[in-house]
Amino acid sequence: MERKILAAVDGSVPSYNALRYLSHLFTDLAEIHIHLLYVVPVGNLDPGMEWLANEDRLLSLSPEARGRLRRAERFMEEAILQLGRRGISAEQVSTEITLSRMGVAHDIINEARKGLYDAVLIGRRGLSRLEEYLLGSVSQDIMRLAVDVPLWVVDGKVNSRYFLVAVDRSFNSLKAVDHLAFILEDNPYAHIFLAHAEALLGGDTKPDMEELNELWGPDWCGRHLHGDDAVYAAPEALLLERGFPAERIIRLPATHALTAHGAILKLCVHCGTLVIGRRRLLPSRPIIRRVSAKVLEMARETAVWLV
Repeated sequence: MERKILAAVDGSVPSYNALRYLSHLFTDLAEIHIHLLYVVPVGNLDPGMEWLANEDRLLSLSPEARGRLRRAERFMEEAILQLGRRGISAEQVSTEITLSRMGVAHDIINEARKGLYDAVLIGRRGLSRLEEYLLGSVSQDIMRLAVDVPLWVVDGKVNSRYFLVAVDRSFNSLKAVDHLAFILEDNPYAHIFLAHAEALLGGDTKPDMEELNELWGPDWCGRHLHGDDAVYAAPEALLLERGFPAERIIRLPATHALTAHGAILKLCVHCGTLVIGRRRLLPSRPIIRRVSAKVLEMARETAVWLV
């Protein structure tokens, strides 16, 4: 089954790093389609103009905005060449350059929902918490808005094909594993490490049986969520059912930690990608105290998948 990835790019070094990550992860795999979306900021427009077609809005662009548009076109040409050199054929890539309507982050998430993509990929600029507060961050805005779309955030150059998954018996954790199992189906490169910390998600790892039964059925839940090792057995079952090889699934010893995000980041030191489930959030609610937000804030030279 084809996986559809929406890669939100802006011509920056982090965007090139994100594309490099994609091509490294999916080299020579045919069942991947990547849509490159470049949302060009155009500044303030007269009321109502945001709903005009791009061709009509071009007439009113400032010289600065026209320059951004030309840079976007050059970037797209280079991006296709870069992906091609790394094993992603031109037939697997589509491109779209659009002028911002509701703001870059809103436009990206709207496209993700409209196009029914399996994940949104962005490159992270590596700003400190203070810099993000002062300057703003598209990645933080997307994280706040992407409550129903898996989000992949790439920081730096990620070379490892090892994945660390923070697991417990919660609905959020198992949904993250299910997403990973779907994305990595038939992937010959990846290794998956399952890690459990007692502090994860506030220490409450009781299964959300109503939601879990609805998604996987009472029979599956009864077989995989009630044994002594269910915290590992259920994620393993999801991976094995997708055909992921058992020899590339590794259980790490359970750990006890004061903070969940600290334990997760410590375990992730030898892995390139960290996969973590997050609670459903409303866009109006603050996220800075969430485990996923703290992990994203502190992770460096790592890809973080928030599901």
